[in-house]
Amino acid sequence: MLHIEFLTDLGARVTVDFERPEQLLDIQRRYGRLGWTSGEVPAGGYSFPLDNEADFDWSLIGARKWTNPEGEEMVIHRGLSYRRRELEAVDSRKMKLPRAVKYSRGARPTDPEHLREKADGEIEYVTLAIFRGGKRQDRYAAPSTPATGPASTGTPAAARPAAAARPAPRPASPAAPAPESTPEEDMPF
Repeated sequence: MLHIEFLTDLGARVTVDFERPEQLLDIQRRYGRLGWTSGEVPAGGYSFPLDNEADFDWSLIGARKWTNPEGEEMVIHRGLSYRRRELEAVDSRKMKLPRAVKYSRGARPTDPEHLREKADGEIEYVTLAIFRGGKRQDRYAAPSTPATGPASTGTPAAARPAAAARPAPRPASPAAPAPESTPEEDMPF
């Protein structure tokens, strides 16, 4: 029996048991869609191949992608927003780096020192993920099926976590005419 521990979005620790190693990514996707995480973000952020950035399955790390009102692509992870930044290739005598896409946010005073990265000036950043070089890994791509589209996990509906049941809205009842009142009834005393 294999075990994976998740931290829920409300801070509870939950252990999930599963039988085979090949089930791991499906388990991470299932609970990651709920905002649950399994592990800490490493210093410098998670590192993935650049070719995976366009269709990366953010639920693998308990995150979700969204676009803010200004049209910027962002990722929400553990309640914090990380902005998408494109980094140009660097080719100098000291350093040679391929083009990359990075999801990062401004550092906070409460962030551990080992997660902070220095940038130009006094600004510090915390990186969630960086996509650079490497060979595409299909296991990191958001699964898709013709019937459900790219956000699907391909997991049968019976195996997915159930959505919270909501009562059906009540039909609006026709307004009853207000009873006519007499002057005595309108008096508060």
